[in-house]
Amino acid sequence: MEPEQQNSSQETSKKAAKKEAAKAEKLRRKQEAAAAAAAASGVAGVSIDGPDPLAANYGDVPIEEIQSKAVSGRVWTTVSSLTEELKDQTVLIRGRAQAIRAVGKKMAFLTVRERGYTVQCVLTVAPEVVSAQMVKFATGISKESFIDIEGVVTVPPEAIKGASQQVEIQVRKIHCVNRAATVLPINVEDAARSEVEIEKALEAGEQLVRVNQDTRLNYRILDVRTPANQGIFRLECQVSNFFRQFLLNEDFIEINTPKLTAGTSEGGAAVFKLEYKKQPACLAQSPQLHKQMAICGDFGRVFIVGPVFRAEDSYTHRHLCEFIGLDMEMEIKEHYSEVMDVVDRLFVGMFDRLNERCQKELEAIGKQYPFKPLKYLRKTLRLTFEEGVQMLKEAGVEVDPFGDLNTESERTLGKLVLEKYGTEFYILHRYPLAVRPFYTMPCPDNEAYSNSFDVFIRGEEIISGAQRVHIPELLESRATACGIDVKTISSYVDSFRYGAPPHGGFGVGLERVVMLFCALDNIRKTSLFPRDPRRLEP
Repeated sequence: MEPEQQNSSQETSKKAAKKEAAKAEKLRRKQEAAAAAAAASGVAGVSIDGPDPLAANYGDVPIEEIQSKAVSGRVWTTVSSLTEELKDQTVLIRGRAQAIRAVGKKMAFLTVRERGYTVQCVLTVAPEVVSAQMVKFATGISKESFIDIEGVVTVPPEAIKGASQQVEIQVRKIHCVNRAATVLPINVEDAARSEVEIEKALEAGEQLVRVNQDTRLNYRILDVRTPANQGIFRLECQVSNFFRQFLLNEDFIEINTPKLTAGTSEGGAAVFKLEYKKQPACLAQSPQLHKQMAICGDFGRVFIVGPVFRAEDSYTHRHLCEFIGLDMEMEIKEHYSEVMDVVDRLFVGMFDRLNERCQKELEAIGKQYPFKPLKYLRKTLRLTFEEGVQMLKEAGVEVDPFGDLNTESERTLGKLVLEKYGTEFYILHRYPLAVRPFYTMPCPDNEAYSNSFDVFIRGEEIISGAQRVHIPELLESRATACGIDVKTISSYVDSFRYGAPPHGGFGVGLERVVMLFCALDNIRKTSLFPRDPRRLEP
């Protein structure tokens, strides 16, 4: 299919998807309004004549009370810590009103959510404890509002299906801290629904709302409240945290590099250009040049965690125009395999840590986006590029032995590696020099190849690394050959004229690591506020 035809078909399918989503959303709101009206009329049947002696136990918190007026000394219990050990104790919690349901005339259930954890709260009319007016107030609170609830923890005889915590709170006080809009653009429960649930409902003749990706990203503040998204971004935090801690323990130091540069760091035209005090400049494609300069400054081993900008018009499931780069650079004593050794220990340790310490997050992600745990070896498999090409040829896939692998070839090789070696995480090294950046060191035995490597998860590339050229004359000739004006990188080249150690390193995208570890189908799911060729908001 021609690119123009492909873009046209994509636009058509997007319009159709939006129409379907709009229809489903209209149906959901209609049903929700009807349910709310029914609930309100049910509660209205309770006698609420006259002043309520329990009025102080419920209501909207006055704004002056939440303007840091005073410190009361009250202690809030987190929803995640509500367990059977707290039975019969009075607790105070704060969270969002996820679901509100009136039962008859004298009872209501509220599901309160805090940071992905939920608990069921029960209001039952009782003399001097809960009034009918209090029940009416509770059922009138809009979904996603922030509320404070004080009550007694009880343990029901049967499992609670609609909440993560297996206890209930018998409500004694309920106050609304901040109200959400009555009608929300998307419903969090709809956004949290898996495709499996939607398909099962369709088979049963029931139509559930499917929230498409564009709608999710347009209302990202609501979308990220789902348990899966809470899990994704907490997992992402653990990845960057482990990256830092591991390298600090390996005697690396963290540095910060400029994001405004005079020239390109990778070569080519895929940069965001801007004017810098009447001088041409661009946003850094990577911290590559500056982390190498830091090595020349005798820091020995450095790493950076920070934003990276790519202006490519890549409309794919795995490309972003801005992402968080995890980069490192280190002195090499003898061989670029020393860099691969660090990659091996770093990522095997990271995967172990995620599996051991993020079980709840992985469970929440898997519930909405089912996936199989990543298969990896204790000692990471290493194959040369030539060996990878040979495996593809034997499988009937023809590839250019001195070209780069395309997406389909990478996936096919990933399947072949899994079948032969039982791993979805491996290193492919000695890439052809022609497909690597200008600062990549050629192989000593064959200059058609380079001292470089890529790392793959589930058949997709996540890491690119290499030994760097530290000889200024070779660096200049390589830059010129790659079409880079040497003048724009003169300070970089000059840094090697004052004595530079052999060195190498790698860069990896944080979002892509999480996407592939969890086998997610789109990198936008792992970017909090993604920036791609079509999206600059929110």
